[in-house]
Amino acid sequence: MTGARRLSQAISEGDGISVIVPVETLDDVRAAEEEGAEVVAVGGMIDGLADATRLPVLWLGEPEARDAQKPCDAHALIVWAEAGDDRLREVHESLPRDMELVVGVANEEELELALELDAQIFLLSGAEADDDQQAIDRVLELLPDVPAGKLAIAEVDAESRDEIVALEAAGFDAVLVSPGHVADLVGGAPPQV
Repeated sequence: MTGARRLSQAISEGDGISVIVPVETLDDVRAAEEEGAEVVAVGGMIDGLADATRLPVLWLGEPEARDAQKPCDAHALIVWAEAGDDRLREVHESLPRDMELVVGVANEEELELALELDAQIFLLSGAEADDDQQAIDRVLELLPDVPAGKLAIAEVDAESRDEIVALEAAGFDAVLVSPGHVADLVGGAPPQV
């Protein structure tokens, strides 16, 4: 893996908040890249992915699925803190040296577990938003507990550029969005060079 393909580098450098897009096919990968995504996320093997993009690949599938991760050239993977402290440590200790760990959290208790592991990258999920609360408000509530110097990714169904701007203004480094309207969320596709 080259330094330019590290997830942490991709989401911490550059102007503005980075957009991470889940993909299922090579066509999805090309579309996400054309619309301005800076990272693609996969839940399973996509043949030819490593050759189809220079973007970092975030693995959403099972952490132990090394045979599926390798052809995708995954650079980082998510493990959810709800699995518990032992599971977090097990996955963290078994990671290949060139793969980054992203710890997914949906509440304050899970965030505390992730902090004990000294995780560097957090995926804050809005899945446990209260009935009268939007997912974006939930992740904004969790963000202040992420220490300075750590990277934070929001997992919300952003529907407008205004929501992306609000996440960026709050201090998120990246947002995991649904595929299909990435260009609208990032303010238009990047110019052709």
